[in-house]
Amino acid sequence: MQGYLAEYLPVLVFLVIAIGLSGIILLASWLVAPQHPEREKLSAYECGFEPFEDTRGRFDARFYLVAILLIIFDLEVAFLFPWAVALGNIGLFGFWSMMLFLAVLTIGFIYEWKKGALEWE
Repeated sequence: MQGYLAEYLPVLVFLVIAIGLSGIILLASWLVAPQHPEREKLSAYECGFEPFEDTRGRFDARFYLVAILLIIFDLEVAFLFPWAVALGNIGLFGFWSMMLFLAVLTIGFIYEWKKGALEWE
C-alpha cells in the first residue's frame, strides 16, 4: 500500500501547487483591480446582441453559423489527439482513414470559405 501512495505523491504536490497558485492569483486580482462595476458591466452579455432592445427583434444568423463552424473544427481537433497517440498501433489503414476524414473536413472548410461564411461585414 505504501508503494501506491508514493506514486501519487507528485500528483498531490502538483494539485497543492496549482490550488495555491490559483488562490494567490485570484486574491491578487481582487486586490489590484478596481471594484466599481457600472450599469453596463452588470448587464447580461449575449454574443453581440444589444441587451436593452426588444427580445423579439431580428438578429443576424451569422452568430449561429460561427458557432456551428467552431463546433465542427473543435471536433476535428478532438479526433486528432487520440489518433496521433494510437498511430503506431493502427497502422497504415488508420493513417489513411484519418487522411480521408481530414480531406472531407477540408472540403467543407473550403466550401464555407467560398460561400463567404467566414466573412464578417
